[in-house]
Amino acid sequence: MPAAGLLGPAEIREIAGRLGVRPSKRLGQNFVVEPGTVRRIAALAALEPQDVVLEVGPGLGSLTLALLAAGADRVVGVEIDPALAAELPRTIAARAPGRADRVTVVAADALRIGARDLPAGSGSPSVLVANLPYNVAVPVLLHLLAVLPSLRRGLVMVQAEVADRMCAPPGSRVYGTPSAKLAWFAAARPAGPVPRSVFWPVPNVDSRLVAFTRRDPPATAASRQEVFAVIDAAFRQRRKTLRAALSGWAGSAPEAERLLRAAGLDPGARGEALDVAEFARLAASRLSTPPAAPRTI
Repeated sequence: MPAAGLLGPAEIREIAGRLGVRPSKRLGQNFVVEPGTVRRIAALAALEPQDVVLEVGPGLGSLTLALLAAGADRVVGVEIDPALAAELPRTIAARAPGRADRVTVVAADALRIGARDLPAGSGSPSVLVANLPYNVAVPVLLHLLAVLPSLRRGLVMVQAEVADRMCAPPGSRVYGTPSAKLAWFAAARPAGPVPRSVFWPVPNVDSRLVAFTRRDPPATAASRQEVFAVIDAAFRQRRKTLRAALSGWAGSAPEAERLLRAAGLDPGARGEALDVAEFARLAASRLSTPPAAPRTI
């Protein structure tokens, strides 16, 4: 039997059956059906009394109930599935009636929301705790960190390989675009594995938790969009040297080399050697270094 107030496999299947809901592969839905797992996630989130939790994809409410039990002041759930968004308040009212007024559900796509889309009076979200849809986990996380500066920390469940990339340091074999872009916003660290058996349906990939804490981005004259454009270019052909990989971004390979040298970087290195501060310095070099004069014959 599940712990008091939480959902177990039987309760989750009963709610889904009543709604005529089957987990959608298109929406990346894999529901956690094991109460011990959501209790562990809520405990690892280390919520403080004033925290407003943003939960993306609350689904049938397993993690939502655990967050309330762990002391979340408020939970704002962003759910793309309208049937699940409509049912969640009823589930909370039935299983945690004394805390139902602490939950607000927004029926929306997390990739498209901004601060203005969150309900007035719910408070600015300070913590993200979510079982992110695996097919859009990194874009959702980067988008939320960009549009919700009030998010100071978080704990997210993602596919194991994606977790490795998110936490990878420069020089790592799996360091790449997600690693560098997330590092612009936050410091990320692994927070433990999640067994496949706790999900319905059981996924064919492993899952892991990633914890992050927001930090200031590198000091640079370049915008975030300009820095991210360099990161995208550097990893689009990751086995090439930066001189070659950045030729399209810079306009030519010689111009890429010139900008790299102006930023104090080795044109023969690869993108995986650079940390986010070095990408920022490179983006800024394009702004501060006038283009080379064309050669005349």
